[in-house]
Amino acid sequence: MFEGVHTALITPFVDGKIDEDSLIEIINNQFNNNISGIVPCGTTGESPTLTNAEHKRIIELSVQVAGGKGKVSAGTGSNSTREAIIMTQYAQEAGADAALLVCPYYNKPSQEGLYQHYKSIAKETDLPIMLYSIPGRAVIEITVETQLRLHSDCPNIIAMKEAGGNKSRVMEIRKALPQKYEVLSGDDALTVEFIKNGAIGVVSVASNIIPKKLSELVDCLLNKKIAEAENINAFCQPLFQGLLSLDTNPIPIKEAMALCEMSTNELRLPLVGLNEANKSELVNLLTELNLLSNN
Repeated sequence: MFEGVHTALITPFVDGKIDEDSLIEIINNQFNNNISGIVPCGTTGESPTLTNAEHKRIIELSVQVAGGKGKVSAGTGSNSTREAIIMTQYAQEAGADAALLVCPYYNKPSQEGLYQHYKSIAKETDLPIMLYSIPGRAVIEITVETQLRLHSDCPNIIAMKEAGGNKSRVMEIRKALPQKYEVLSGDDALTVEFIKNGAIGVVSVASNIIPKKLSELVDCLLNKKIAEAENINAFCQPLFQGLLSLDTNPIPIKEAMALCEMSTNELRLPLVGLNEANKSELVNLLTELNLLSNN
């Protein structure tokens, strides 16, 4: 279901409000460049600082603009199980194709707690669910054993966005779970290694700005055109690394999109923009990649 590139959309803001016109343009640009799907209201979309009304509006607008051109996997996760159920049910009502549910953060549940959390959500929706393990932000991970329990007991839990930074985890999942349970990279820089080891795509931050390159990269990998994929990956890696290292996501990607006149760089507190040194480094990077004049 999730084969290909799914862009973790930014949420553009102007004067503290959602810039719907820019969001529409961003979504259209994605599907005009062969992206498989979009993921609104995730980490990159600054979901923790969206109001419930804004969260719902972004999902609704994403579904409308996508118009069946690709999948909409709505970010509906929360560290409150009840809130996650409500938002997932709304995403289903709005016409989303799937839900992305981040590992509960801050309250540090046990693996049994994670199992009960996801099982409770899954039984309240018909949407296909992609789990999202990101121990760097959530402190805990969704273990392979917990994934196996969830997939066995909940037919609509069918995929994992793995953002633990370790390709061996893909191999562990592929060994333990059936092939129909899909794995996607949650880290642009590891997409090649993940797909070589059994993943079927990526939930990408960089594809906000280079959707065509990411689509070509994953298409080559899935069709075993490894040499061509390696060439594309070599071009993309400086951007992948820059977006990862210059500051916390989504600060660098929003600045990059502003520099390419694709959005504003406006963030919501507690996130703030790049400092001048890192902004200068990003400008140099985008210039070297010829992205400022060819976005």
